[in-house]
Amino acid sequence: MKTRTTILTLALITSLTCFGWGQKGHDVVAYIAECHLTPNAKAAVEAALDGKSIVYYANWLDNASHQPEYAYSKTWHYKNIDADKTYETMSLNHRGDIVTALNEQIAKLQAGGLSHTDEALALKMVVHLVGDVHQPMHLGHLSDLGGNRWSVTYFGRERNLHGIWDTDLVESAHKWSYTEWQQQIDRLPAEASAKVLGKTPDDWARETYNLATWVYASTPEGTKISYDYVATAAEVIEQQLLFGGLRLAETLNSIYDK
Repeated sequence: MKTRTTILTLALITSLTCFGWGQKGHDVVAYIAECHLTPNAKAAVEAALDGKSIVYYANWLDNASHQPEYAYSKTWHYKNIDADKTYETMSLNHRGDIVTALNEQIAKLQAGGLSHTDEALALKMVVHLVGDVHQPMHLGHLSDLGGNRWSVTYFGRERNLHGIWDTDLVESAHKWSYTEWQQQIDRLPAEASAKVLGKTPDDWARETYNLATWVYASTPEGTKISYDYVATAAEVIEQQLLFGGLRLAETLNSIYDK
């Protein structure tokens, strides 16, 4: 019985690595966004979520995608682009991808007229997917499932490339709470912030795709990852979590405070 329980636990952990930043990363993105919401947008968002914050629901879709009711959203967490393709030439997944899903859910919210239930669902999806589209391995290769089949050694432990970018590197970079992450990285001057904003989900995804290309090139299979790699990756992670938060705030402000 103990062996069976262990196997089931490992299977669950493995299946979850298909999805976005770990809990900490999604919380950071959502909290940065919350700090940049206008008062009107913040009130409208909380009303849509029955008084709860976007941080409360930042990780909701990772769990929901495993439930039959929301199983259609499993492919919405990523957009795979193989090494012999480009962002423009890779064929679309007929079951959907993160860019298509983001565009659709944002358009629903912008159009308005949704029921309370449908608005809350679209909002929770946008909050999560904006985080996911800034995680490099969510624009990874189809051939290795976004790095899930790309083996590396992380401080002596056998891991996969996707998993370490989801969680391990975030936790190794800084032992901060999500509020401390916001306090430390959310410091861009207004002029620099302006250059991050005003872009589309396609633009965000192209940037992340370029980072994914760099990650693969700098992390051959079998790489033994240690402190030097963490130090370099930390800069990318800080940037992507901040960009995700600022862009999520911009998106929600444009919807709820026109």
